[in-house]
Amino acid sequence: MLVVLIGGALVWFFVGPMWGLSTALVGMIGLIVIQLSYLLRLGDWLDNPTSVRLPDGWGAWTEIFSRLYRLRRGDEKNQAELAEWLARFRQAMTLLPDGVVIMDDVLFLEWCNPAAEKHLGLSLSKDKGMRVTNLVRSPEFMDYIILGRYETPLTLAFRDRKLIVHIIPFENRRQILVTHDITESERIDMMRRDFIANASHELRTPLTVINGFLEIASMEPNLDAQTRLSHLKLMTEQGERMQRLVEDMLTLTRLESMDHPIRPEAVNMRVLLDKILQEAHALSAGRHEITLEFDGPDILGSTDEIRSALINLVTNAIRYTPEKGTIKLIWKNYATGPKFIVQDNGIGISAEHISRLTERFYRVDKSRSRETQGTGLGLAIVKHVLLRHKANLAVESTPEVGSKFCVQFPITAIAPVEA
Repeated sequence: MLVVLIGGALVWFFVGPMWGLSTALVGMIGLIVIQLSYLLRLGDWLDNPTSVRLPDGWGAWTEIFSRLYRLRRGDEKNQAELAEWLARFRQAMTLLPDGVVIMDDVLFLEWCNPAAEKHLGLSLSKDKGMRVTNLVRSPEFMDYIILGRYETPLTLAFRDRKLIVHIIPFENRRQILVTHDITESERIDMMRRDFIANASHELRTPLTVINGFLEIASMEPNLDAQTRLSHLKLMTEQGERMQRLVEDMLTLTRLESMDHPIRPEAVNMRVLLDKILQEAHALSAGRHEITLEFDGPDILGSTDEIRSALINLVTNAIRYTPEKGTIKLIWKNYATGPKFIVQDNGIGISAEHISRLTERFYRVDKSRSRETQGTGLGLAIVKHVLLRHKANLAVESTPEVGSKFCVQFPITAIAPVEA
């Protein structure tokens, strides 16, 4: 403005007052137009403030736009950092095994991670903005919300799962709902309790027999020799049964332990199966026709563990096949890998029992199992040995017709042939 006034004064002095005033007026109008144009550009930039679109300035506007640029660059940097931290947070929440649901103060869903979607049946894309109590329909959950005693977690059975649910208020208008799935731990705990109960029951029976005979011997020291020998024989049988049970439990414990990894070795299957065949004939004592068909390779694995698994299958076939029955042992290589098959024409197994055969202490016929000196852990040992060798067990059986147990080893288990 000072420059315009000085210019107008000079024109006034040299040309005349009319020209001087006209020059000053045109100059002032030009200044106003320039200022208005910059104000218009500033307003347009404020509608979408990015550092790339910031206009250049003239005069005092240079400093203004320079300061705005520095402020905007700082804001963009902070936003980028916040966006990065938010992305990391969401990624971390996505990988959490526990469910996390963020709600407002009236329980409307704002965000949840995949674990929460799985636990509670939510869908962030569909359910966002909806009330969580309308999505999780459970009387126990509603009571927990209404009572508002959030200091104590809620144990909730929901959608075939058992969850621990905990609501944590934070900020003034938000709450976090955390869910922890304890279904598997409850199942494992139930298995542990069942195992202890079954093991105690199995051990109690032989101990009761042994203690009973010892009590009789102490109260009646003058028993005849035949009765005494009969009692000693029964006590010996029960002691051996208890020893087998303890050995099987220790074997299972070792198989499940991470401290005992497999040390693969080349297993000579011809030698191993010949020994198993000899043991099978000894156990059968001529009551069954047992044959071996061998047409397969050697494999890599633990000789002792594989022997334990295969002999358990053969022993079961002998125990549950009536006298004069036939048992076929087959070791053959297939396109899917080597396979060991035990086929008998014994009493067979009903379909409803097949899926539970490898459970600990599970018996299809408890009385027959005890008569044949079974511990109820043989097929559980087979299952764990095969898991360690990446093999699997398939069972086909028809009552009164017979059973077929197939152990499928992977192709990678075949031992390389030495040159």
